[in-house]
Amino acid sequence: LTCCAWYLKEGGKIIMELKILWMYHDLMDLYGDKGNIETLRYRASKRSINVVVDTCTLQEERNIEDYDIFFLGGGADKEQTLIYKDLLARKESILKAKENGTAFLLICGGYQLFGQYYLDQDGQKIDGLGIYDYYTESSDRDHRCIGNIVVKANIHDKEVTVVGFENHGGQTKAVSNPFGKVLVGHGNTYKGEYEGYMDAQTIATYMHGPLLPKNPAIADEVILRGLNHRYVVEQLEPLQDTLENAAHDAMLKRLNVK
Repeated sequence: LTCCAWYLKEGGKIIMELKILWMYHDLMDLYGDKGNIETLRYRASKRSINVVVDTCTLQEERNIEDYDIFFLGGGADKEQTLIYKDLLARKESILKAKENGTAFLLICGGYQLFGQYYLDQDGQKIDGLGIYDYYTESSDRDHRCIGNIVVKANIHDKEVTVVGFENHGGQTKAVSNPFGKVLVGHGNTYKGEYEGYMDAQTIATYMHGPLLPKNPAIADEVILRGLNHRYVVEQLEPLQDTLENAAHDAMLKRLNVK
């Protein structure tokens, strides 16, 4: 780790802490999204970073701005309907966290709820936080976005392929800064060209599976962003990612992506 701020143990070993808030862990955990938390915990711990994971569900109090990483997974329409009012009540705290540099990882329903609104198949409008300009409208069953997906993303001026699984009826439109360009699959819309949303603090995507175990470059980017909430960290110590890369490359081979 290259740092300008750190804590030191006896003997001069670098000790840093990474605080992760897992929102609605009991409701928004579709297709193994909990694996994203386990991957962040594992990869940070391998670098001797002390990891604290707190959960937060309906009506629980948390100071979101105190956390380095905010994680919100995916859920079906039912779960989104259950949580959206509680999430909206936290908007001020979420905005403070963004202003203070917290990193955000948002999957599927979490991605949608940070936009303007979500219009479900019954025509019910679920208000989003309105933090981003995009909005989501449900499609008919013939235009559901489902299957394995590969996108090409740009991380620190380096192109990386990202593999995952998508299953969403929602069509997300007016996305100003996509996460990546679709190579295989649909993305934000049925047979779309781009997938997800990304800026300096937020990675938002429809990619389940979960996302991070097969994409170590993205996992490390989230960790790096989280650490820079409280420290100055230029890069992470490399890990031996033999299994992670094998899983990633197996998916590319299956989908004929070179």
